[in-house]
Amino acid sequence: MCTVVIRVPETADEPTRLLAIRDEDPGRPWNPLGRWWPEAHEGVVGVRDVRAGGAWLAADPGTSRLAVLLNRADVSTRPETELVSRGGIVLDAVAGRPPAHDPRTHGFNLVEVDAARSRVRTWDGAALRTVDLAPGTHMIAHDDVDDLRTSRIARWLDEFRATRPAPGEEWWMPWLAVLEASASLESTDDEAIIRDNRPHGYPTLSLLACVASIGRDGIDVRYGELTRPGQWGGLELG
Repeated sequence: MCTVVIRVPETADEPTRLLAIRDEDPGRPWNPLGRWWPEAHEGVVGVRDVRAGGAWLAADPGTSRLAVLLNRADVSTRPETELVSRGGIVLDAVAGRPPAHDPRTHGFNLVEVDAARSRVRTWDGAALRTVDLAPGTHMIAHDDVDDLRTSRIARWLDEFRATRPAPGEEWWMPWLAVLEASASLESTDDEAIIRDNRPHGYPTLSLLACVASIGRDGIDVRYGELTRPGQWGGLELG
């Protein structure tokens, strides 16, 4: 039940800005942002899932491509023995090989960004769809893009749209202020962005966040972990 906020610029002269918050089981180990795939994906940086070896978020500075994956419910009837980890999809996407036809995974929303466009590929176990993102600010979680059926999107999308990234190097600070304001809600509240999903039947809590700027001049990705899972205590991104 991760959350992504993305601002697509009006012109290619401006960078795309992205904020991604990861919800995961705190007992499932991960590696922070780094170069964890030097042979198969030279130069790619990302947040690595230790168990399966794939990525939650990955970026290739050489091509200015970034991808981040959010889980989504699906209607697949495939047995678990035929399914593979979704983390490989992220690494394939930044290598220029997006998913096609009939992915052998559970459902997902895959956010893909490069200097020219931003899009979301959605797999629900029955159909693979692609949505090109228009200029403006969007939110993605476990349903469709800007889907007001998702309580946190209904509550916070307008706040993010009204809050422009700051000029200068730390452009993400106004968005972190919205995150801090959202943390006035209990982390178990369905409208919360910094989340404890256990009462909703999932063993996941918000653990970390990345921000990224993607444009003609290249790509810059920053990483930070929450001090305590599912609780806001500030976020240092570096």
